[in-house]
Amino acid sequence: MSPFPPRLRKLALTLHVTASVGWLGAVAAFLALAVTGLTSGAPQTVRGAYLAMDVVGWYVIVPFNAACLLTGLMQSLGTVWGLLRHYWVIAKLLITVVATVLLLVHMQPVGHLADAAARAAPASGEMEGMRIQLIADAAAALLVLLTAAALSVFQPRGMTRYGRRRQRQQIPQPC
Repeated sequence: MSPFPPRLRKLALTLHVTASVGWLGAVAAFLALAVTGLTSGAPQTVRGAYLAMDVVGWYVIVPFNAACLLTGLMQSLGTVWGLLRHYWVIAKLLITVVATVLLLVHMQPVGHLADAAARAAPASGEMEGMRIQLIADAAAALLVLLTAAALSVFQPRGMTRYGRRRQRQQIPQPC
């Protein structure tokens, strides 16, 4: 039984789904900007793409990531799924925590490229390795976020030992 009333649970779920979808969409937009920054021949477009990536990263992706982590914790603690009862919930938590750390590390080269773009558009081949890495990182992030979404939808079976023990404690034993 959940400690929270149904309306509060639905609100928390709505916030979590919204944050998750927002995070996924923002990463897709970031990927589009990274591809544009690498492939465009127009210097202003390249500059704009890298400047926009920094803004999207810090003001959209990072906040949605934090909201997703916090609302996911609220969901797990306020529903029958629990935080440590099911392997799929633990997997989603680990995915989100690792993605958070990698995102914050990833934002450093984004800031470096944005600073360089603010001065002048990167010339063809300039910082190409870093520019390609941004595309690879964003594509990998999309796959990871889609994996987390699939875990939420399919909720594969498998309870942890703790979950099985809690389940046995909640089932009334016959006299």
